[in-house]
Amino acid sequence: MLEAKLAEAGTLKKLLDAIKELVTDANFECNEEGLNLQAMDNSHVALVAVHLEAAGFKRYRCDRPMPLGVNLSSLTKVLKCAKDDDECTLKAADEADVLNLVYEAKNSDRIAEYDMKLMDIDSDTLGIPDTDYDAEVTMPSAEFARIVRDLSALGESVRIEVSKEGVRFASEGESANGSILLKKDGEPDRVLTDKEKKAQKARERGEEPEEDDEEEGDEPKEKKIKKEKVKKEKDVDEDVEMDQEEKDEEEFKANSDDEEEKSEAGDDDEERAARSGRKRQTARPSLPRKPKRPRVRERRTRRTSPALFNFGMNSHVSLTFSLKYLVNFSKSTSLTNTVQLRMSNEVPLLVDYDFGQGFVRYYLAPKIGDE
Repeated sequence: MLEAKLAEAGTLKKLLDAIKELVTDANFECNEEGLNLQAMDNSHVALVAVHLEAAGFKRYRCDRPMPLGVNLSSLTKVLKCAKDDDECTLKAADEADVLNLVYEAKNSDRIAEYDMKLMDIDSDTLGIPDTDYDAEVTMPSAEFARIVRDLSALGESVRIEVSKEGVRFASEGESANGSILLKKDGEPDRVLTDKEKKAQKARERGEEPEEDDEEEGDEPKEKKIKKEKVKKEKDVDEDVEMDQEEKDEEEFKANSDDEEEKSEAGDDDEERAARSGRKRQTARPSLPRKPKRPRVRERRTRRTSPALFNFGMNSHVSLTFSLKYLVNFSKSTSLTNTVQLRMSNEVPLLVDYDFGQGFVRYYLAPKIGDE
């Protein structure tokens, strides 16, 4: 049985609007990790891969792996009946031929329920190999959508070139040519391999990256001894610092206790004088007051989103692609603010839209022999 509840139906609506023109019918493969969709367009030039993580759902349950064959156009029509902020629940029994969708309004008691017929779709899941790309470009998704839309008015193809100068998008048409160059200060970064990226993510999580045993075994003994010696010296320094902190803390407590006893004695004298009806003026020792620090008013500036454009390269890359497909890919702009382009010579372009609950990835084969 499958039961997947999304906090907002708008996420699924935006997702289907982005891919429905490339793919007509497809299987949503459901498993304990989430929902996956992988399909190619009719011309077998572009491939789309969608993943919705189980953690991104408000409630998720999938007892066993199961495919949901759907017509994306029909599913889009059913989802239009829901508001963007409605809670959307997908339900399907084992070996069922119907997908049940329930929409729950947040501001009212309205609950809408729809049933959509499922399809038997024979499709093979393609294994996408891990590729170490020569160039990676991260840019605002709205900027990418604008570039491909503007250049599509001039021609049918676009040449994407990544060099030390920057990232250039160029299109040549019958009546006009266009070229857009995106630059950044400094040298381009180096593109990390998959292994290096995994190690970097492990460090960000505070974990130690995995290292080969051979490298650890080949480490000279002298180097290990030096490391242990430095570690011991560091521990001794930390112990000395801790002892000094404890002494300072004890002195501070002793001084504060004396001041409290003096203030309590003065208060007792005042109470006795009040009871006897005599006005007694107590001479309390005047303690030196600490000078007040000038109050610095912190000026808070509203942080805007940092510059989203960045690129890295290991070698010069120049490839030509169909603008018609790139315009379709750019419809995923509503899902996230950034898009990443990954390129290597004679390898399909990867257009990656990574949003909070999953990702949408498009693969597009380059044009060969098209100047």
